[in-house]
Amino acid sequence: MSLLFVIGIVVFLFGLMASIALHEIGHLLPAKFFGVKVTQYMVGFGPTMWSRRRGETEYGVKWIPLGGYIRMIGMLPPRATDDPGKVRSVSTGPWQALIENARDVALEEVQPGDENRVFYRKPWWQKVIVMAGGPAMNFVLAFVLFAVVLMGFGVAVQKTQVASVPACVKTAAEYAENPDCTAADRPSPAAAAGLKPGDVILSVGGRPTASWDAATRAIRGHGAGPVEVGIQRAGRQMTLTATLIAQDRESLDQPGKIDKGVGYLGVSPTTVIEQQGFGAVTTHMWDLTSATAGALLRFPEKMVGVWNAAFSGEERDKNGPIGVIGAGRIGGEIAASAVPLENKIVIFINLLAGFNLAIGLFNLIPLLPLDGGHIAGGLWEGLKRAFARVTRRPTPGHVDIAKALPLTYAIAFVMVIMAGLLMYADLVNPVRLSG
Repeated sequence: MSLLFVIGIVVFLFGLMASIALHEIGHLLPAKFFGVKVTQYMVGFGPTMWSRRRGETEYGVKWIPLGGYIRMIGMLPPRATDDPGKVRSVSTGPWQALIENARDVALEEVQPGDENRVFYRKPWWQKVIVMAGGPAMNFVLAFVLFAVVLMGFGVAVQKTQVASVPACVKTAAEYAENPDCTAADRPSPAAAAGLKPGDVILSVGGRPTASWDAATRAIRGHGAGPVEVGIQRAGRQMTLTATLIAQDRESLDQPGKIDKGVGYLGVSPTTVIEQQGFGAVTTHMWDLTSATAGALLRFPEKMVGVWNAAFSGEERDKNGPIGVIGAGRIGGEIAASAVPLENKIVIFINLLAGFNLAIGLFNLIPLLPLDGGHIAGGLWEGLKRAFARVTRRPTPGHVDIAKALPLTYAIAFVMVIMAGLLMYADLVNPVRLSG
């Protein structure tokens, strides 16, 4: 393991912990603004590495970098039937006892004078803002990081200027046997038509091609047969006639799908680095958000793949879930690679932005103990109160999320199992960028 590899792991884990810290700040700031008493702000879990108390809040870092939390008093409401003048009855049922113990713990931190600073007494919309603040911070951070890459460093853009023209057309088997063209090989349609490196493709079949994507789609959509290709060469515009051939190529819109018999010309584009505008960042963020949300819907299926990779030796899916160990390893692999330093920085930033996007979306799943579960509780409370107001009924009490604690603990147990599986898979069969 090289020094660069170790540095890459440390740098990425530091970026991940900074993202977690900002996620918790997204909860902390609105909580304090709305007057909720916050007793702890911690990054990490387990034993405390360092902490310092300022005012009523203890700020610190813990040894296990697998998340973070803020502790707000009164997260769970007391029972609606509680009478402070009478002794509370205790249930012997295991689930009910679990719920009541959790209520007691939640109320232990409530001191005299804190009655109006407990979380459960806040208006439903304030609860939603506090719990949505964490994921919102991740989305903002992801957007800023993507903007740094697209608007600052720029991205590779394929232009309509021809970079190279293969002299012949070979099948994969023929190319593996002999990559050089021979007199027996069929000339490529582009070479036969007289296209040269440096030519700029202006139109295909009379359709203007302002971008390489437009040119590619026009060529594919034409299919086999002759087509007029408008070009610009050395400042002069001219039209060439190329006889396209049919080939089976991977779909432009659905990766992994093969489009049968699409048109093939045989040219490659010139690639340049261009800085993008704000609109491109918004589009990129939306596209990745949609793709990540779709991946979350397939998360159980993806975890089956992780299990098979961990215990059956199957290849890890590069687009599948990975844990902190796997993410750190990818950071090390990037740092130790032979690519230029600027490219390493871009890859690091993109990777960190993608993690923030995934963390934000994952936390919006409407299940406790995730933020989305608390958001759903707040929205349900608001809906109930709005319905009562419209129908002139008494204002209902606060939504009692304590009743969902058995399900919460079950989901938390499943999440711990999944985290353990990811850690094991990352150790025995990690995702490797270099194959």
